[in-house]
Formats: sequence, structure tokens, C-alpha cells
Amino acid sequence: MTSRRTILGSAAAMGAAALSRPAIAQSPRPGVVGTFEAAEAAFVFGLPLVMNYTVMYEFAIDRNSGQFKAPFNQVWNDAQVFTWRDTAVPTPNSDTPYSMSWLDLRAEPVVISVPDVPAGRYFSVQVCDGNTYNVGYIGSRATGQGAGSWMVVAPGWQGATPPGMKGVIRSTTQFALTIFRTQLFGPDDMPNVVAVQRGYRAEPLSTFLRQPAPPPAPEIRWPRVSADLAKHHFFDYLAFALQFSAPQPNEAAIRAQMAGIGIDGRGTALPHSFLDRVELLGAAFEGNRKVEAAVAAAGSAMNGWRVTPIPGSLEAYDGNWMQRSVTAKAGIYGNTTEEATYPFTRTTATGETLDGSKGRYSLTFGPGQLPPVNSFWSVTMYHSGNQLLVQNPIDRYLINSPMLAGMRRNADGGVTIHIQKDDPGEALRANWLPAPDGPIYMVMRLYWPKTEAPSLLPIGRGAWQPPGVIRLG
Repeated sequence: MTSRRTILGSAAAMGAAALSRPAIAQSPRPGVVGTFEAAEAAFVFGLPLVMNYTVMYEFAIDRNSGQFKAPFNQVWNDAQVFTWRDTAVPTPNSDTPYSMSWLDLRAEPVVISVPDVPAGRYFSVQVCDGNTYNVGYIGSRATGQGAGSWMVVAPGWQGATPPGMKGVIRSTTQFALTIFRTQLFGPDDMPNVVAVQRGYRAEPLSTFLRQPAPPPAPEIRWPRVSADLAKHHFFDYLAFALQFSAPQPNEAAIRAQMAGIGIDGRGTALPHSFLDRVELLGAAFEGNRKVEAAVAAAGSAMNGWRVTPIPGSLEAYDGNWMQRSVTAKAGIYGNTTEEATYPFTRTTATGETLDGSKGRYSLTFGPGQLPPVNSFWSVTMYHSGNQLLVQNPIDRYLINSPMLAGMRRNADGGVTIHIQKDDPGEALRANWLPAPDGPIYMVMRLYWPKTEAPSLLPIGRGAWQPPGVIRLG
């Protein structure tokens, strides 16, 4: 899933009012330069937390958001893939129907259960916390196809693990997201996906054990959020979200720096004076500019594509806040590299910007050169301006490996994907990836990438590279 490019715009735009929480007395603030630097660092550190809160609010809290899925600790199953109508999360994955559950871990752990999944059908369960760390995996690669239950626990939880539990997944925050991905082989396969989805469960530990529930966690006054509000009140949302994130040893320096400008981890509001707002918004604008630049330069260049490793875990990021923000901006809730790898491009192999209003393109995998995966691969089309799926007359948003059997092959056995806004005609329609009437952004997804040669891994040193996109005359 992916970046929210509208989360911060011009610092000159000012909101009419801050979040409706009273301001409190602040500790002595650093000077102008020190405040700016601290706020910029806080933006880079906090961008994933604010992005995550924005999505959580739309999916699990605001029933009128238009994107609401289900309350906390309930599984929501989607018996279809994402389309151009889904706008909450940029660069959505449209080749595995999603199930998801937002977890409230404050009162007690939540148990995630999966059924037996038939061999050959890839599935994964990604547990991603409020810091956007991938704190645990269940599924084909990580645990196999068999049924089982795993317990997701809040920071500092010290209870006993019940017998029969396959493992304990520890979140660094009191709220977490569980994303279930189930492979779809084609439109006629949807009933089989639904059958798997019925076996996904998320339930409080007391329910799982059929025991009395503990006292409920306190009610929370959730501040309303939108992309526009997040632009103008970023640091208020960061201060709010940070209270649910347990301080980690590698956060000591950045938390001290944030405390100096009033972000103390207690959920309290920041100063609301005009000058304070201008100062903070200016720092956020600069922080966002640096994150955007880092996204553009991230990873290894390969034939016009870029491939960026996703560390995933707290330990793997090791306090690299810029790398964590780049990952969230490029595709929030992206899988750890070992689970899936994501080459992306906005250009041809020669560096020309892809634009469906100005040209037609092709992407050819030569004989024996298909993406090397243990499961499956896909190439998905997005509009570069917003990284959302593109409306088109055949409701096709991607080409993936299960579609190969119905595609036209080249004389040498390779396969060419035709990338253009207009229907290429009946002979090539099976190989057509519809493009926007404007700038193009494409993401290739390799699920459970192979590690033996030829492989894309390790990124930047692997023997396989994605072929370049070619402009047609």
C-alpha cells in the first residue's frame, strides 16, 4: 500500500483553528534556529505516525469517512480488489483481495487466527504497528500454509502465553494493523478466496479463551483528521499519536529534541499562536521537501526502475527516521523486502517521463526473464499525480503472472505488456495495461522473491533486473 503525497503542502496555507484541545504551559523552547531544526527532525520522525493515524481514522474510527471498514478488533473482508474508486491509501495493491483488522491492544492482547490455506495459494498476514514497523508475519513464506493462532500484544505486556498459541507478536504501539493478503488467480477464483477469508479471525484474548473480559480501556476523544487538516496541524496530530507509542531505546535523542518544542509524548497540544504556527509549518514544509527528495533518490536504479529495500522492523531501521519516512511516503504498509519487493518507475529505460497523453509504451520480459519469485508477480498502473488506480473501460489495473496463460506470447516465447491509454485492439487487448491520460507511475510487485540466482536480491547486487519500459514510435 503507499504514500499520501497530499499530507503536507505549502507552509503558507494556514488553518483557521487547531485541534480542539486546550494548550498547556510549555517547557523552555530553543531559539528560532533550534526550534526550526527540532521541528524539521520531528516531521521526519513523525510522518509515518501521522500518516498511519490518518488511515486508521478513516478505516476504523469515522463511520462516515467513506472509507470505513470495521471497528477495532474485527476482521473486514473485501471480496473484490481495489479499484480507482478507492482513494484512502495511495498505490493500493489490487491483485490480492484484502482483509484487515485494526487492533486495540490496550485492555488485552488480540489473537489472530488463520485457516489451512490450500498449497499453491499465496497468503500473508502482516502485522504493522502505529510506527509503521512490520512487527510480525504469518503466512506462506513465514509460517507455511497451516492453520494456527498468534497473539498480538501491546508494549510491555508480560502475561502468560496460553497453550497452543503458535507465537507472540509484540507491537511497539497500543494500536496496530493486521493486513491479510490472499492470492486471486482470476475473476472466477473469487469464491475460493472468500472461503479462505472466512477463516481469518481477530478476537480479544478473553474471547478466544472464553473467559470474562478485563475492564475496558478508557474512551478516547479522537481528533478528526483529513489530508487538509494534517497539512496545517501536523504537529498536533503527531503529539496525539505519540502517546500510544512506547518510547524505544533508540528514540531517546529524537524524543528529547521533540520535548523541547512541546511534543512530550503525553498527547498534549502545542502552542497555537500565529508565530508558533508559521515556525512549525515552515519546518514541516522543509522536512517534507527533504523526504520527497529522498523518495525520488531512494534505492537502486535499474533500467529506469528504482528498487528500494524495506527494512520493515524496528531493529532493521535502527533509528534511521528518514528511511522510515521514505518507506511510508513511497508506500505505507509496504511489505518487508523478504516478503515482497517493489520496483517502481515513472520513466522509460532512457529516462524519459512516462505520460499516457503523449505516447505508447511497452514492457517486454524476454524468454526465461520473468520476475523470479516463489509465489507470483504483478505490474500495476497508477496516475503519477496521486498514485491512485486509473479508471479504464476494461476495469484492468494490473498485469500479473496468473494472467500469463491468456496473454499473447512473442515468437521467442517472451511476453510484451502494452502500456497506453487507448485500446490497442482485439489482437493485443489481453496484453494491454491501460494508462492514464497523463503522467504514469508503475509498481512491480514480486511476492516472496527468490533468493537463489537469478534473483533481484540482494537489491542492487542481484543477477536479475526489471526490463526497461520502451517508448513506441
